[in-house]
Amino acid sequence: MPDTIDALFGFIFAGAAVWALVPATEALAVRIGAMDIPNERSLHEVPTPKLGGLAVLVAVLIGGSIFLPWDQETRSILAGAIVITAVGVIDDLVDLPAGVKLLGQTAAAIIPVASGVTVDNFTLPFLGRVDPGSVQLIDPPLIGAIDLGQVLTVFGIVAVANVINLIDGVDGLAAGVCLISAGALTVIALSLDRNAAGVLAAVTAGASLGFLRHGFPPASSFMGDTGSNLLGYLMAVITVQGALKTNAVVALFFPLAILAVPILDTSFVVAKRVKYGRPIYRADTEHFHHRMARIGFSQRRTIAYLYGWTLILAGLALALRFVPYTDNHGNFDPFWTVVMAACLIAAAVASFRLLAALEILKLLKVRNRQWRRRLGLAQFPEAPFEPEVEEGVLRELDTGTFSVVDPGTGEFTAVDPDTGELEAVEREDGDGVSPPPPPEQPARARDTRGS
Repeated sequence: MPDTIDALFGFIFAGAAVWALVPATEALAVRIGAMDIPNERSLHEVPTPKLGGLAVLVAVLIGGSIFLPWDQETRSILAGAIVITAVGVIDDLVDLPAGVKLLGQTAAAIIPVASGVTVDNFTLPFLGRVDPGSVQLIDPPLIGAIDLGQVLTVFGIVAVANVINLIDGVDGLAAGVCLISAGALTVIALSLDRNAAGVLAAVTAGASLGFLRHGFPPASSFMGDTGSNLLGYLMAVITVQGALKTNAVVALFFPLAILAVPILDTSFVVAKRVKYGRPIYRADTEHFHHRMARIGFSQRRTIAYLYGWTLILAGLALALRFVPYTDNHGNFDPFWTVVMAACLIAAAVASFRLLAALEILKLLKVRNRQWRRRLGLAQFPEAPFEPEVEEGVLRELDTGTFSVVDPGTGEFTAVDPDTGELEAVEREDGDGVSPPPPPEQPARARDTRGS
């Protein structure tokens, strides 16, 4: 059985291995044409090799073979890692259709689940034990019984692989988020005596750190779908083995908190695509990092904010694990309960402020005040909202495109979310408009005081 020192050695080994191997993957990518060419969605400016995930795979395979118990579960996890990496390599080379890519991810997820890496039961606060593994769905010949727990686990692995894949749009973002998340899961898994999962998490964290040497902006290499799919797959497997397969009452909340940033990012993007009737698999420019770019953030500032947010939520997960606010029998310690409440409030406030800054929380009154100032109505606080004000606010909030004044022309312009270029804000008749003149100030009543 591996222990804490194995986790430390696995972390160091994986970090050093990836650091050393990424230049070889760059040379391979250049040779076979696996280059990420900048386009309208890109935040980088030069063609960049995108097979860095192969270095992560090699480090995980060797590190897992050395530091993990060589049993059926380990072999199945590593086999699934090979399959999902192969899917990523093909996607980086020929841009697979969404359905084919999903099929490959599902095949990779089935491999460990068929060998016992599955959530048979977990505990929910106030509800007690939940046993999806006891619900048999079908029993096909040759394959054997398939239960609800297995199906949900496959779905979860594929979902996490995709949320990590979808945030990989800024140099170093996916690797940094996985470094923080895997580090937190290492501590949690080891504390729950899930040592094999803790070592795998440490290897994943080390591999992510090693890649950041080459992937931090300005990046010399991208991990591509090759690496982001692999890291997402590993994060999901670690979550199943290290947290969900325990009797901890808050086990389900550990991964939800630690992976909240990529989960929220994907949720908002998918919701917007559904709202406007676009295919959920079609790429767009509505991710957190695209929104930050539109409001003027550099790549380094973008990842600093998202790293910070991930750190706060990972800290919340660690607080849930280690702050002794309850004795697990319904008795709460007053002091530690206040500490836990403070952690929850801090995480909630940080999340709210960032979501508000990105205009994801639609603060209509705030934008209304800004538009009133722009139209010269700010000095009339009691005046009713002008229709043009309300129209402008709703248009901005609905489209995610926010108006500014072009210093060259003095006219209202907007940043096109697809091209990043300034364009005139148009009325329904198609004519560009300049800010309307402020309304005439109403005549004051004659002051009769003292008469």
